[in-house]
Amino acid sequence: MRPFESEADSLSPNRNLTPLTTALDGHDRLQVGGCDLGELARRYGTPLYVLDEATLRASCRAYREALAAHYPGPSLALYASKANSSLVLSALVASEGLGLDAVSAGELLTALQGGMPPERIVLHGNNKSDEELSLAVAHGVTVVVDNDHDLERLAEIAPAAGRVVPLMLRFTPGIECHTHEYIRTGHLDSKFGFDPDQLESVLQRLAGCSWARLTGLHAHIGSQIFELQPHRDLAGVMADALALARSLGHPVSDLNVGGGLGIRYVASDDPPTIQEWVKGVAEAVLRACRERDLELPRLLCEPGRSLVATAGLTVYTIGSRKQIPGLRTYLSVDGGMSDNPRPITYQSSYTAVLAERPTAVATETVTVAGKHCESGDVLLKDLALPPSSSGDLLVVFATGAYNASMASNYNRIPSAAAVFVHGGQAELVQRRERPDELLLHDVLPERFRPVA
Repeated sequence: MRPFESEADSLSPNRNLTPLTTALDGHDRLQVGGCDLGELARRYGTPLYVLDEATLRASCRAYREALAAHYPGPSLALYASKANSSLVLSALVASEGLGLDAVSAGELLTALQGGMPPERIVLHGNNKSDEELSLAVAHGVTVVVDNDHDLERLAEIAPAAGRVVPLMLRFTPGIECHTHEYIRTGHLDSKFGFDPDQLESVLQRLAGCSWARLTGLHAHIGSQIFELQPHRDLAGVMADALALARSLGHPVSDLNVGGGLGIRYVASDDPPTIQEWVKGVAEAVLRACRERDLELPRLLCEPGRSLVATAGLTVYTIGSRKQIPGLRTYLSVDGGMSDNPRPITYQSSYTAVLAERPTAVATETVTVAGKHCESGDVLLKDLALPPSSSGDLLVVFATGAYNASMASNYNRIPSAAAVFVHGGQAELVQRRERPDELLLHDVLPERFRPVA
């Protein structure tokens, strides 16, 4: 039996509230990937990130198959690893035939050591260090050029390494979409990418760089988007840029439209399916290229949240309760903004249930607070729950994206463990940090050491 939703959309997991393998056992306790969440909490502790392998692979497959079905030219989906970067996720998306985009040396090394072929990796970033650029150049990774600083540094790094660097040029397309102010990146007032009026001069400049080979163009309009029209509008803007680049002699073969497809965090969310999103993008690119008599480029996209968010959940243990008569009841859990900073940062909403009584009748409204010394450390406001007590387990769904990757050690809280679940088996993919490990990088000068 599948709780919470009458049926699952197995072809587009981003439209589900919970992972595809979510079920109830014979005692109405919550299972994912054939594993009892209460048992996982007892074995690995809480807070605990749980990732469902079946949902992850279904999401990868959805993008791969939709691109093949709706775009007549070559295509490649690149996992936006900023959503959740780990060795196991790099290995999984590589095994599914996807590529990956990284935005730091850490994400790049994780991808490479996870088995992602360097020719399927792109390096993003608006302030890349020499270390990051050198690492990309050494491994033959495509560098997404974001600004003049990238070009200036590469002009020194690439010749010194004796390499011709594959480049993708990022620009701001000037397209607005209805999303949170902090996650809109396609409008003109953005820290990312060249302005459109700079394109021609940058392209002319690159034409004289013997160390550079411009292979692609990139634009991205935002994140957690439910609209399709902005992505359709993007196709025309990018096709114009493609025509300009080719007219100046650049062998541009890749058109990267970014990502941004939203997911269902709460029941009222209604994102498009992966198939609808890909179909809309593919048809718009195809039409724009035909109108301009352009040979079809390879179509690239960069899904992050829509690949991993729904596959993940977090299990917490409930601790204290504070009741303010006539106002609010607070339930505190053993995690909070250190393992999920999205509510305090973006006012994000989530769906949550009790792990061992997920279908019990809700009789009270509570606010779930984290344990950190911060008044704003609130994970869920006005959550309807059955009666609960200290020691009960709370499950928060759709935490696979931007939770672990944006986590911190605020208040010196150790980072949470993470497990992969599949076919009734759980595998540890990130061990829990120990409190003493938080001191590994501290240095106490000799003059502060206590006198014996």
